[in-house]
This record gives sequence, structure tokens and C-alpha cells, in this order.
Amino acid sequence: MTKLKLGPLADDKPVKLTIELPAAVFRDLQSFVEILMRNGDATKPIELVNLIAPMIERFMATDRAFANARRNAAQPAPASPERSG
Repeated sequence: MTKLKLGPLADDKPVKLTIELPAAVFRDLQSFVEILMRNGDATKPIELVNLIAPMIERFMATDRAFANARRNAAQPAPASPERSG
């Protein structure tokens, strides 16, 4: 069985978002759904649109540059020494 990076999908209330995808990306998403269903990871039929958020979430969670930039942005800037006199 093929081990995919994306596991079972959480049952979560979606936020409506409209996007345009290149046809090749759409076909790849369709293939991903087929493989996910074939592997038995889903307990009910998966709608293609429900893959997008978990995929983006997984992508950001595994992007080290993003994690470092986010961590650095959360840290306060070093204080500059004050001049006296």
C-alpha cells in the first residue's frame, strides 16, 4: 500500500474559498482522491475540495523555511542600546 503524506481528513466546518487551478493540478488532485480512496484511508467518499486545506496545512507544517521565518517574526526585535548624555 502506498503511504501518502496526507492521512484521514478531519471532519471540520469549511470556510468557503474560490480558487482557480491549472488543469494539470486539478487532474493531480483527482488522482490523489482516487489513490486515497483505494488505500482505504477514508471511511466515506472524499470530495476533492476537502483535500485542499489539509494539503496546504501539511505543506506549511513541513516547510522549514516558513517555520523559521514565522518563529523569527514572532520574536521581539532586539532592543537598541539607549544613548545617555
